[in-house]
This record gives sequence, C-alpha cells and structure tokens, in this order.
Amino acid sequence: MATVAELTKMRADLLAARAGGVREFQDQNGERIQYKSDAEMARALAALDAEISAQTARPANTIRFNMSKGI
Repeated sequence: MATVAELTKMRADLLAARAGGVREFQDQNGERIQYKSDAEMARALAALDAEISAQTARPANTIRFNMSKGI
C-alpha cells in the first residue's frame, strides 16, 4: 500500500499529464501507463483522491450525548 506522500505525488503527476493533454506517461516505478480517454483519467484521479482521503481521515475521538427526561 502506498503512503499518502506517494499517492499525492501520483495525483500531481496524473493531474499534470491530464492538464498537458498527455495520455501516456511513466510512473514512479518506471511503469508506462496509457489512458484511453479523459474520463478514464478523471476516474483515476477520483480513485486517488478517495484513497488519500481514506488514509488521512481521523476517526471521531469525542462522542457527545444529549439527554433529557422528556418532560
């Protein structure tokens, strides 16, 4: 599993390639990736965003109860 820093770098590289109109590029590991369409690149960006969010999300550490006697 990639770290948040690696995922952020992948996202930045993919975003730069998408903005530049490039559909084929080489990732950090030397692997060539070719996207067929802009929609496919957008899905890859969304997947990276979701993974980054999942890894950086903090669980709730405070639970508040609001009780009354119902009177």
